[in-house]
Amino acid sequence: MKHKLIIFDMDGTLVDSSLSIANAINHVRKNLGFQPMEHGHIIRHINDPAINPSQFFYYAKAFDRQHEKWFSEYYTNNHQKELMLYEGIGTLLKKLKAKGHKLAIATNAYRNSTVESLTHLKIYEYFDAIACYDDVPQGKPQPDMLFKILKDVRQDPHETLFIGDGPRDEMASKKAGIDYMMVAWGFTKHHNAIKSVHALETLLC
Repeated sequence: MKHKLIIFDMDGTLVDSSLSIANAINHVRKNLGFQPMEHGHIIRHINDPAINPSQFFYYAKAFDRQHEKWFSEYYTNNHQKELMLYEGIGTLLKKLKAKGHKLAIATNAYRNSTVESLTHLKIYEYFDAIACYDDVPQGKPQPDMLFKILKDVRQDPHETLFIGDGPRDEMASKKAGIDYMMVAWGFTKHHNAIKSVHALETLLC
């Protein structure tokens, strides 16, 4: 087993959260006095490493506590009716744990909303470590949260695989010296990415 630790991105990789993310961002924009953005426009730019997301979505230099409060407020009140696992993810995680893999999540989401989401979707118990945007100095595409996970589970980067759906994930993985797989069912479309959860399961299991 080459990859003893498998790290997943969450949104767009494990969880279809596009509706909740777009609505939560527009909830923050509304509280800031801005007009809503079109949902497709938000989702197309979620994983864009060329933008500063706080500037792009909220016209601010950086995310602050009020942004987090409003975003989490919407998420807490609506995630149960808006989130879903991509088909086959639950089975994949169960099989990987049965084969002895350590599993982790590296997400640019806030910790409170991450734990709420994973608990609601009944997959929280599968993960040995979770690193979120507010756990580290810098989110993806910087490698901080990947390094945090490696330290937390005491795993060598050469025995680790990161699976994500966008260029921010890929850039963080390269900076951390971790193998990377790109999937194509999430927020960012890629021609050379893995096309389905079943295909990913075939590769890993």
